[in-house]
Amino acid sequence: MSTSTLVTLPDQSTAKIPKVNFLNQENGLLSWILTLDHKRIAILYLITTVFFFMIGGAAAAVIRLELLTPAGDLVAADTYNKLFSIHGIIMVFFFLVPIAPAVLGNFLIPLMIGARDVALPRVNLLSWYLFVIGGCFELYMIIFGGVDTGWTFTTPLSTHYVNTHVVGAAMGIFIAGFSSILTGINFIVTIHKMRAPGMTWFRLPLFIWSFYATSIIFVLATPVIAIAMVLIVLERVVGIGVFDPARGGDPILFQHLFWFYSHPAVYVMILPGMGVISEVVSTFSRKRVFGYTAVAFSSVAIAVFSFFVWAHHMFIMGISNYSALVFSLMTMLVAVPSAIKVFNWSATMYKGSIHFDTPMIYTLGFLGLFTIGGLTGVFLATLGMDIHLTETYFIVAHFHYVMVGGMVSALMAGIHFWWPKITGRMYPESLGRLAAIILFIGFNLTFFPQFILGYLGMPRRYWSYPPEFQVLNVFSSAGATILAIGYLLPFLYLPWSITYGEIAGSNPWKATGLEWQTQSPPLMENFPEIPIMDHEAYDYDWLERHQQEVASV
Repeated sequence: MSTSTLVTLPDQSTAKIPKVNFLNQENGLLSWILTLDHKRIAILYLITTVFFFMIGGAAAAVIRLELLTPAGDLVAADTYNKLFSIHGIIMVFFFLVPIAPAVLGNFLIPLMIGARDVALPRVNLLSWYLFVIGGCFELYMIIFGGVDTGWTFTTPLSTHYVNTHVVGAAMGIFIAGFSSILTGINFIVTIHKMRAPGMTWFRLPLFIWSFYATSIIFVLATPVIAIAMVLIVLERVVGIGVFDPARGGDPILFQHLFWFYSHPAVYVMILPGMGVISEVVSTFSRKRVFGYTAVAFSSVAIAVFSFFVWAHHMFIMGISNYSALVFSLMTMLVAVPSAIKVFNWSATMYKGSIHFDTPMIYTLGFLGLFTIGGLTGVFLATLGMDIHLTETYFIVAHFHYVMVGGMVSALMAGIHFWWPKITGRMYPESLGRLAAIILFIGFNLTFFPQFILGYLGMPRRYWSYPPEFQVLNVFSSAGATILAIGYLLPFLYLPWSITYGEIAGSNPWKATGLEWQTQSPPLMENFPEIPIMDHEAYDYDWLERHQQEVASV
């Protein structure tokens, strides 16, 4: 083993794409679908999750078109039910939950800790195949009739013998759940056992802390939703009474099982985004993250607290007043570690040398949108407000501000930040900044009116609505069009950049992480030699000294 050598950024005029890298070292379709390389598996996940995003987005587009007018005059009422069910199921279980861990986590965790690959490469490939198989069940469900239960599979809707494909949809989620469990186990083992020499726990990038906390949730929470889906299938197929009161079951039991998973799943979606934000804020402020230890432990605290707040989704479902008070308090407490992160990111930027490149623009958008989403969550933790706002468009707006506004903004920041490492090419910076600004404007125009609609009393999931709500719905649908443009632009310029983009070099952002100390795109084995970590994360003084030493040689 030898101490790692920091690769300095070549002049753009002389920089070249390495002749051998993970993208071209092996060729042919079989080399991809049978690969054990974590980076290629991440690319496979990226392709499949983007495919499902397009399906979920198409359903959302039809929903917003329907809501342009008060009368249900575009699609039939049962079709509308199926559309919002398809949108929710696909977006939550096949895009938001898997994309950040499976794409960014798979690609970056071994690189960031100085490893050659994940600890269990074959299990990693198996997890992608399980994800694809689960997705095929959902495609079957969509093609042959859909479901009309909502993404929450609310009982007794999901247990009645209606003419929809609840069994297929439930089995797809069950199978995809095992993909998440395997991914979580793989990350935990990799982080524990594969770290480079000198990579102590408190030298880990905060990205790794966030993904470690996410993996814990994957492993502990996903089996619960899997069990709930199996019980729905057994009740529908075999006729046993679990959730259906007509058979002696209890529909509230399903709510407990579903939300015990689904609230931690919110943090499965947002915790990886928080890890991305820590990396981007530090790099583009040229400062060590303020309060590193507090930010690291706040990720673990969020994971732990997330298992104790599920019943705040059930305040109007008949739980006792004492239980409601306890869950209300716990819900407010979970805001504390999230607030620690936001305050510490802000403190990191304070007096920093900030560069407003595309990843940083997305990051600033994340901070605004996530903060609004988090603050409105405190409204919903308050019992009196929750009774008024539950099942209204306020819930829709709150959820999307956290999950879509926050998580997707962080995801886009991460993709743009590590795109030069993945492809070896830069994207058009002006288009990247434009897309980030359009996304921020379009998102707020789409979902902020829904806070007002919900407060005024417009129920969610309704096919038609009173005419006095039309103006705000028109604003929301117009914003969705702008938001779609913000999503479409990266779909155009990122693939374009793979062929025509400027050569990036090894470290275009002058970042300190180990992933930037190898070539772009990386070798199949990541590093020519296993690096030795001899400095703290985000040590920009070390970076400057090391660059000077390399230049003097």
